[in-house]
Amino acid sequence: MGATGGNHGIVCQRCHDDGPTVGERGRISLMALLCGRCWNAHANEIAIHEGATDTPRPDPDPDDVSPYEPPCCPQCKAEVRPYPTNYDRWVHLATRDYPAKDVPPRYRWRLVSIRARYSSVPMDVVAVRVRGIEPLPSDLVRPAHRAVCLSPDAMDEVEQEQVSGP
Repeated sequence: MGATGGNHGIVCQRCHDDGPTVGERGRISLMALLCGRCWNAHANEIAIHEGATDTPRPDPDPDDVSPYEPPCCPQCKAEVRPYPTNYDRWVHLATRDYPAKDVPPRYRWRLVSIRARYSSVPMDVVAVRVRGIEPLPSDLVRPAHRAVCLSPDAMDEVEQEQVSGP
């Protein structure tokens, strides 16, 4: 008695829907309650702004015995590392860290380990964009692959970013 359905008073903070898809979103607690439709729209906006529009890493087939090759950039053929972002989109990052002074602000990311509740064992690694507080010039950041890509278009884009600044 008294069960009326619904989502127990939890509503989307954007459209005020109380459907079953409303919930806390993101790999890291974002403290935002959004429905599935609003979450996808919001995450896509962030991804376009931050340049996290790459394809996810492929799920290996357990029956496939062929050797696994890491993904490569289609333009420069260099190895890239696909990482999930905290808003469930993917970004290709460089294979190593660089000092922040060598990476334009638009391309700075950090890798954050996600742990299970009450555990010290990392379950996954998530790419988080560095912004808000500028890192010290000697702090290490992981650049987006676009910042170190050797294709002429990428090099021109990064050069323009360094000239124009943040």
